[in-house]
Amino acid sequence: MGAGHGHGHAGSRHRRRLAVSFALIGSFFVVELAYGLISGSLALMSDAGHMAADVVTLGAALVATRIATRPDTTGRRSYGSYRAEVFASLLAVVLMLGVALYVVAEAVGRIGGPAEVSSGPMLVVGAIGLVVNLIALLLLRSGAGESLNVKGAYLEVVADTAGSVGVIIAGGLVSATGQTFWDTVVALAIGVFVAVRAISLGRQVFAVLGQHVPEGMDATAVAQDLAAIDGVRDVHDLHLWTLTSGMNVATAHLVTADQNGNHAVLDQARDVLLRRHGVAHATLQVEPADHTGCDELGW
Repeated sequence: MGAGHGHGHAGSRHRRRLAVSFALIGSFFVVELAYGLISGSLALMSDAGHMAADVVTLGAALVATRIATRPDTTGRRSYGSYRAEVFASLLAVVLMLGVALYVVAEAVGRIGGPAEVSSGPMLVVGAIGLVVNLIALLLLRSGAGESLNVKGAYLEVVADTAGSVGVIIAGGLVSATGQTFWDTVVALAIGVFVAVRAISLGRQVFAVLGQHVPEGMDATAVAQDLAAIDGVRDVHDLHLWTLTSGMNVATAHLVTADQNGNHAVLDQARDVLLRRHGVAHATLQVEPADHTGCDELGW
């Protein structure tokens, strides 16, 4: 399968839902930022910061799904531009960590100092933000399980949802107790929550960029299944990795006893990789038993 194939990959199937979520959250961001400045609430402003990160992340995710399906006209991208979605996920990680660090730093800086916080706008805007985020979560939830790109956007919205809940809690506590330090406490909790989510997503992104064996796949089991094919004596130089979400790739050398059966071996190997391990794109080299060229490779 060449670079021009596979336009039905996971991210592109959820482009419309990404677009609706982008419009919803982008519109509400302006409202939340304005009321955050008016109320003086760090929790509200931190949530607005999350919203800003959401807007950028969702926008990048949308652009990435478009770039990923664009055919290569340069002749230099043999795998197309599918990795664009993974880089968009990496941007989501960076933004989430940046917002988390900023919020924590601001919250620590406020400890022990006076702060004027108006709880009314916090409660109203927090409630509206929660509704907006829940709608976006419902739109993106199905795609988050299929696409790392959509998952990055989804986790950003999850963080925002937690932020909206935090704003409501902080507003209620400030209103009930008259103590503004609750705003700082909730902001700290939101920052830590977002950082943990970002690190989790970051590990998945770097696993893809580092071309690790796809999550949930056992390289030893793949090798054993290929070696069990009738006519295959040995399997070596097996490599398994993910190009982008839903697109696993494999290369392998298969040593056969009878070269006349190579066509059957290739057909069976392709079937094994696709049906048992979800690998649709495999490059397989079939070698005679007396071939020694691979022994000369140093890596």
